[in-house]
Amino acid sequence: MRLRRPDGRQVHLSYCTNVHPAEDLPGIIGQLDTYAVPVRERLAADVLGLGLWLAAPVAAALADDGAARRLLRRELDARGLEVVTLNGFPYEAFQAPVVKHAVYRPDWTTTARLDYTLDLARVLVDLLPDDAERGSVSTLPLAWREPWPQAQRDAARHMLDRLAGGLAEIAWQTGRVVRVAFEPEPGCVAETTAQAVDMLAGTDTDRLGVCLDLAHLACAWEDPVEAVKRLATAGIPVVKVQVSAALEVADPVAARPVLEQYAEPRFLHQTRSAAGHACDDLDIALTENPPGPWRIHFHVPLHVPPAPPLTATTPQLTVVDCDHFDVETYTWDVLPAGQRPTSPAELADGIAGELAWTRDQLTGVQ
Repeated sequence: MRLRRPDGRQVHLSYCTNVHPAEDLPGIIGQLDTYAVPVRERLAADVLGLGLWLAAPVAAALADDGAARRLLRRELDARGLEVVTLNGFPYEAFQAPVVKHAVYRPDWTTTARLDYTLDLARVLVDLLPDDAERGSVSTLPLAWREPWPQAQRDAARHMLDRLAGGLAEIAWQTGRVVRVAFEPEPGCVAETTAQAVDMLAGTDTDRLGVCLDLAHLACAWEDPVEAVKRLATAGIPVVKVQVSAALEVADPVAARPVLEQYAEPRFLHQTRSAAGHACDDLDIALTENPPGPWRIHFHVPLHVPPAPPLTATTPQLTVVDCDHFDVETYTWDVLPAGQRPTSPAELADGIAGELAWTRDQLTGVQ
């Protein structure tokens, strides 16, 4: 969806399709009819934005086949769907039974990660609406934090330089600009915006910047206003915002029976306490039991509060100057029983509810 913020700026709002499992072109097109079109219809929107997730094999195939890219563009257009941003964080198998640390591989020391990201950029230039100013691709903040010796850091910097060069070449060939946004996340080489500044210092910031995931920002206990100011002072652009909410609990001991329902086997749920205690998953936090309050990397629906005594870190959208906003609640299928959708129609209802909530926040509707 294209929206006008109260100050007159136009922004793109989408939802991220990494919540769906399809990893080949027929499956991706099929999920447009199953989910995206019903979401658009529920919102009564002429055009719905998608933050498309393409696994590495289908991204490579599309990048190598112009006819297939044109087919995907026609299928999107025919359904009233548009794409200005891609999620390039998960490489493949993001809805596998167990993901955990696998989502951080391959990392930014490898040519596999570089090739995948440039494939996504090549695909995106053919999916972008004709009047879109630019496209964006979000990616992981280099790697999981350990091990990360100087040799790894140097290898990653070399890949970022090659990435910027590849994006410049794509822009020269096509006349379309695609920027890549590195997404700070708990437990990674760049967990905070200060670490993101260090990671991107000296790179081509016309091509590279930051993706602010608002749940990640909350889990790092960063103040959004200060975080945005820090990036601006360093000259690091916020290329993309992932609109998400994390779990928060004031008294983990009292809330333990409810928290245990969120400890599940598919995704990592990094947990951080206000006092700085860091646990790499919720089950570890439940074992170590540091004092609260905690914030937990579990993306919960934006428009529906979690069961008491838990609360959510409701996003502060108005502090971020950006034109790409992508709702990214990929955890619908692992929510506690009774909260997760039981049919495609219920999932479409939930996604539409999140988008409506975000639309109202961005446009100032009370």
